[in-house]
Amino acid sequence: MTDPIRLSKRLIELVGCSRREAELFIEGGWVTVDGEVVDEPQFKVGDQKVELDKDAKATAPEPVTLLLNMPAGMDTETAMRSLGADTLSEEHRFGKRPLRGHFLRLTAGADLQPGASGLLVFTQDWKVLRKLTADAAKIEQEYVVEVEGEMTEHGLNRMQHGLRVKGTELPPVKASWQSENRLRFAMKNPQPGLLTRLCEAVGLKVLGMRRIRIGGVSIGKVPAGQWRYLSGKEKF
Repeated sequence: MTDPIRLSKRLIELVGCSRREAELFIEGGWVTVDGEVVDEPQFKVGDQKVELDKDAKATAPEPVTLLLNMPAGMDTETAMRSLGADTLSEEHRFGKRPLRGHFLRLTAGADLQPGASGLLVFTQDWKVLRKLTADAAKIEQEYVVEVEGEMTEHGLNRMQHGLRVKGTELPPVKASWQSENRLRFAMKNPQPGLLTRLCEAVGLKVLGMRRIRIGGVSIGKVPAGQWRYLSGKEKF
């Protein structure tokens, strides 16, 4: 029986690489232990079979962006802690393989409206974060809002052309009925509480709201509480 040693040390013995190269191979998901990918350099191995993928590259993993369908009632901090390989959407378990490093050094971008559920972005990519912050005023967001009550006369038209509430001008938004009790809104960089104020100004009470799109990126069919990767073809 071989005394357990760090996976990185075993890899160095096997392929003659440097310690840093070993760590990069492992963190990049290129190393298997008895056929299973292990991406933690400090993982202890004994007599198990350790193999390095023939296409392995000793480079730091590319930064990733995760798209979570955040459930109602969850806060951003709890949402970030919920991210993991086990909450990846079943329909999206192809292409990119979840690595431990994908859930580290994440930053949330584009805050949701207070009390809203739906699309929440977590990213390691500074370019994505800069896009969501510096270009926030140019990126359209889309929400579906469940309401009750009777809308005042010409309420939809008033929301589309801008409302004045208690001396404050509310910006015009794109608004339409999706169903008898659901409104669809599209607007750029909505201020916190805007949708609730708009609805209340036309006699409606908000029961719930969900963000479904930011720019050209939609949460799609990802179930609540699960996430998917942003693909290289998608742009905010």
